[in-house]
Amino acid sequence: MNLAAAANETMAHNSNLLVYSAMAVYTLAFLAHMAEWVFGSRSKVGRTAAALTVQAKAPATVSVQAGASGSTGTAVLERPKVVTRSVAGSRDVPDGPGAAGGTEKGDLYGRIAISLTVLAWALHVCGVITRALSVQRAPWGNMYEFSTTFAAVAVGLFLLLLVLKKNVRWIGLPLVTTVLLDLGLAVSVLYTASDQLVPALHSYWLWIHVSCAILCGAAFYIGAVATVLFLFRDRHEAKLADPTGKQPGAFATSVLERLPSAASLDKLAYRINATFFPLWTFTIIAGAIWAEAAWGRYWGWDPKEVWSFITWVAYAAYLHARATAGWKGRKAAWLGLIAIVCYLFNYYGVNIFVTGLHSYAGV
Repeated sequence: MNLAAAANETMAHNSNLLVYSAMAVYTLAFLAHMAEWVFGSRSKVGRTAAALTVQAKAPATVSVQAGASGSTGTAVLERPKVVTRSVAGSRDVPDGPGAAGGTEKGDLYGRIAISLTVLAWALHVCGVITRALSVQRAPWGNMYEFSTTFAAVAVGLFLLLLVLKKNVRWIGLPLVTTVLLDLGLAVSVLYTASDQLVPALHSYWLWIHVSCAILCGAAFYIGAVATVLFLFRDRHEAKLADPTGKQPGAFATSVLERLPSAASLDKLAYRINATFFPLWTFTIIAGAIWAEAAWGRYWGWDPKEVWSFITWVAYAAYLHARATAGWKGRKAAWLGLIAIVCYLFNYYGVNIFVTGLHSYAGV
């Protein structure tokens, strides 16, 4: 028995080392992502990508000029007007060249950043698995374990989108930044030593219910990043389209022109939220079934249950707003941000500040 306890303690220690190692490599990835953005800002491609993309797609206009001795065909390429404000139902603004700005040096740093992110994620996942082995259960029985697993799943979804050839490398910098903050908070404030759970949680529903909540939260977070950037990019495009308004500054232009268009960001956020909303619905249903098995009732207006339902309502309102005239675009985006705030409060606020049946694990 003592040997088993010593082995579990050793694995818990190794898990901590792996998480700290992942944080170190994530820090290097963060610096590489920063370098990609910095060197990409020096590119003329980054500043004129929209004009070049529209010009490349626009057909050439041929003007035939008559000479004194006859007709001479002269091809004149007229520079097309660059439309920078998307209209409803169409995307008339091209996507930017990405964080690298179209430069070889920026792209090199971007590839290094992704490689470091993959390495950090591998260490991170190994740390989560080792923690699971040390406690011999699902590695999300308290806030520390939930936070570390949540960050690993978020990075995993980001890498999956890259594998699927999606243009999302620009997410790397905000993602790695928040992952570092999440892990820093987990190891410094939320850390809990390896231990077994209360009897009510010894159920296969722990694997189903909480894993779905983690996956949904990670996806909703990526959707929220796209939504925040959509709001900035949409305002940027509005300023460019208004000749009488104040034009954006050099720094804002350098950053925002390399992002996808507002329409693309809006579409990405919507697709992610719409895809994972049914899974969040299932998460709440699974929690109710587990509550009946553990406490003898499906619903008891526990704070965690209430805020899970509030989060569901917020995302349902967001999806409904997307289909409602007059609520598309920025109004719907704000609803999406309110929804992710509800999710975060349900995790941090309810667990730390509110007492309920879900407060069994402390932090």
